[in-house]
Amino acid sequence: MKIAVFAGDGIGPEVTQEAVRVLKALGLPGLELVEGDVGGAAWRKHGHPLPEATLEIARAADAILFGAVGDFECDGLERHLRPEQAILGLRKELGLFANLRPARVFAGLESHSALRPEVAGAIDLLIVRELNGDVYFGEKGIDDLPGGGRRGWDMMSYTDAEVRRIAHVGFKAAQGRNGKLCSVDKANVLETSQVWRDTVIEVAAEYPDVELSHMYVDNAAMQLVKNPGAFDVIVTGNLFGDILSDQASMCVGSIGLLASASMAVGTKGLYEPIHGSAPDIAGKGLANPMATILSAAMLLRHSFGLEAEAARIEAAVAKALADGIFGGDLGGSYGTAAIGDAVLERL
Repeated sequence: MKIAVFAGDGIGPEVTQEAVRVLKALGLPGLELVEGDVGGAAWRKHGHPLPEATLEIARAADAILFGAVGDFECDGLERHLRPEQAILGLRKELGLFANLRPARVFAGLESHSALRPEVAGAIDLLIVRELNGDVYFGEKGIDDLPGGGRRGWDMMSYTDAEVRRIAHVGFKAAQGRNGKLCSVDKANVLETSQVWRDTVIEVAAEYPDVELSHMYVDNAAMQLVKNPGAFDVIVTGNLFGDILSDQASMCVGSIGLLASASMAVGTKGLYEPIHGSAPDIAGKGLANPMATILSAAMLLRHSFGLEAEAARIEAAVAKALADGIFGGDLGGSYGTAAIGDAVLERL
């Protein structure tokens, strides 16, 4: 079990340290943790946010536990040297095409959501977002117009092969949950989305045990607020998934509790909290490490098939929350290490 640990910037090292403590406490045979530099920290040390030495560690690892990248002092750098290029480079280099973002409300935290408690309490969904295509990776440019002014443009596109690959991930995820998959697109106005919808329908024939529905992205955004409990698994493209997954996180109530996985073909994946590097509280021991700890649980489940161990971690986090172990993001006073201690006690 070779796990690369890339802590990164800001609060990344603090929250990652607590997740590593939890992994070690499980006493897993063959566990090997290898650290590497990414983000602004890597740029300062090596002159690049994703140095070759880090890439070598990533290629050799079975899974990656990732903290966060982002450093205000690097905002003036050329785009290819900014900290965020570390995560983009890893996605490209390792073929991480499927982003899994679960969102559910832990018992007792319903009132922390911006939604009514009875609405928030029903949230238990998984968003499957395609990571390697769409408008983010299409051709783009800025042109000077003949009569003056400028035009910015970005090409949105998907091949049926790209859609088929992520659709299989969505259907398989639904099979392991409540058997419902909602494909989100904008097929009424976008040809890209028409290919998306047609392909998802084709793939559905291989999964007769999964109920498939379709929803336009604007309606999906509304339904996530109105009736989020109706969703089981959502599969969607890069742009729509980026927006909807962040919306879902705030429906839950705290971005400090949400984990994510970015998977390649097979079992290799990168696991990280969905929050950023939060440089304003870095080094103060204030960050909530629960999202990173829950990311470690996803790592055990998806890369190593260790369902029982993953469930143990999730149960320990749930029990800590039920016992009132709240970080500042939930209005509590527990610091990073104290939250880690609380989870370990309940493990």
